Amino acid sequence: MDKIRHQALQDPDKLAAQPDLYIRITTDREARSLTVEDAGIAMTRDEMINNLGTIAKSGTKAFMEAISMGSDLSMIGQFGVGF
Repeated sequence: MDKIRHQALQDPDKLAAQPDLYIRITTDREARSLTVEDAGIAMTRDEMINNLGTIAKSGTKAFMEAISMGSDLSMIGQFGVGF
């Protein structure tokens, strides 16, 4: 839901269709399934692969990869890494 909130800062109409943000979790015992529904913007396939099942994610790896590719240190803080 952070994604839709962020986009709504630039374009308030993004929240016009569903101004009340929510997360709904529904169970179905017979089907043995759990459904998670929210009022946010869906993740892309790559975002799902990278984020589902991740409780906490450090930006250290992305930061180190960027530095090794020649990026400068002014990038500190852009990957969730603080010093």
